[in-house]
Amino acid sequence: QPDPPAPPAVECWAISYPQAVNCSWAAEPEPLLETDYITTYSGVAGTAIGSGECVRTGPHSCSFGDIQMFSLIPYVLNVTAVNPLGAASRLLPFLVEDIIKPDPPEDLRVLPIPGETKKLLLEWSPPGSWPFPEYFPLKYCIRYARDEAKGLSLWIGPYEQTSFTLTGLRPGTLHHVQVAAKDFTDYGEFSAWSRPASGMPWTQP
Repeated sequence: QPDPPAPPAVECWAISYPQAVNCSWAAEPEPLLETDYITTYSGVAGTAIGSGECVRTGPHSCSFGDIQMFSLIPYVLNVTAVNPLGAASRLLPFLVEDIIKPDPPEDLRVLPIPGETKKLLLEWSPPGSWPFPEYFPLKYCIRYARDEAKGLSLWIGPYEQTSFTLTGLRPGTLHHVQVAAKDFTDYGEFSAWSRPASGMPWTQP
């Protein structure tokens, strides 16, 4: 039989730091009745952190901007689930710098270097959702593996540049590469890994 809603499970990430915070939630268990959600955020009254609506970006997501950087006062997201039998809220407090998590890097390319049989040049771009890479640089970790080395990958980094030369590779072998990004000040978490790209070192024609 239908029940009042349970408090939703909520998470927030700053994927576009310092422009916005993006939040999402899930109903657990899946509601039998049609459920609406009220989403607001707050800081502390009388401080630089304001409060307002977390603007819906999808059925179970919202975002808000005008972020106060380096605030020692947490933001609190309030997601309230409402159905005809009742309401239930979940409060999620956070410091914005703790929830920085960029999207994965984009446009990863794995290129042979003419004359170099044991090297590959990697090039990539910052995630398009990261608004000011020149002012808020990202650092990058790289993982790569030989085609036949199942599940064995090497990690290197982090580096702040958006290119890197892999050396000491096995000649004539396909290598698979992925890159992840993190705020260079080490706040928050690494992104998910980028989509893989593959390449083989230069071979004598």
